[in-house]
Amino acid sequence: MADVAAVAGVSHQTVSRVLNEHASVRGETRERVQAAIQELGYRRNSAARALATSRSGTLGVVTTGSALFGPTSTLIAVEEAARDKGYFVSVATLRTYDTRSMHEALEHFMAQGVDGIVVIAPHDDVAAAVESFRAPVPVVVVAALGEATAETRAGSAAAEPASATMSVAVDQRAGARAATEHLLGLGHADVVHVAGPQDWFDARERAAGWREALAAHGIEPTRPRTCSWSAEDGYHAGQDLAEAVVAGEGPTAVLAGNDQLALGILRALWERGLRVPDDVSVVGFDDVAGAAYFVPPLTTVRQPFAALGAQCVAMVLASLAGETVAVERIEPRLVVRSSTAPPR
Repeated sequence: MADVAAVAGVSHQTVSRVLNEHASVRGETRERVQAAIQELGYRRNSAARALATSRSGTLGVVTTGSALFGPTSTLIAVEEAARDKGYFVSVATLRTYDTRSMHEALEHFMAQGVDGIVVIAPHDDVAAAVESFRAPVPVVVVAALGEATAETRAGSAAAEPASATMSVAVDQRAGARAATEHLLGLGHADVVHVAGPQDWFDARERAAGWREALAAHGIEPTRPRTCSWSAEDGYHAGQDLAEAVVAGEGPTAVLAGNDQLALGILRALWERGLRVPDDVSVVGFDDVAGAAYFVPPLTTVRQPFAALGAQCVAMVLASLAGETVAVERIEPRLVVRSSTAPPR
């Protein structure tokens, strides 16, 4: 920086202001400093800056290593949001979700001197392991932990102390309610739910939203069929549903726990000669890339991952600034396509 200052004919402090994009530097001066930086090939020494400011400019992200759409999209969204705020991301991928593995990952980040940590915690074991670790930096857990407070249930923000482990999530329950209400509003007398694994927060919240919508219409829900998140499991569930429909005992509408399950259901119904949505309406969840090109195009619930990533980073930065942090649920959006229609 001293070399840049000498070439540009400015003070060391002015160079610092240019590097930090301070608004008080005149345009002509900024151009001279930037020209000197280009001439000298100057690069900021992040390690030295971390020593001087006690900030590394890095956020740690723990993810489960899942290739599933939700966790992967969340990771990408957090990385993009962090970069927009001038932060780098260091990623630790867990293959097992025990407390020891989680603590090792978090200790690794502590050794790196990260400014904050985001944990993508889709199921119980991950969240439990995080809760047992006391980090000296802000920690945001991405998990649909349920409706813990009346304020959250009402859709408003509840304040947490800046030092607490914070949580943020897409409102999975609201998304499933909207999907179920859509099907009931079309005139379907009942909606069957093919659910994801129940040790996942998202799966439980989606099942809860489905039950709430049915209860609001005075309908007693049948027990949901629990699967993995795979299209293969959806296919097997769809085969059973198809046989029931052919026998005159099946549903006219199905809410799938995610779009992959919906894809398997669509295949099984097609193989049995049943038409969607003429014989059975199907709704998915996630709005994966390509959902609009399923046959038929899939009605589904879109998760706003970009907003989720931005909220994660905003919560970390607010906590670092000592500000009160709001616990929020981000609203998903129902995308209606051709896989749903009124029953015959």
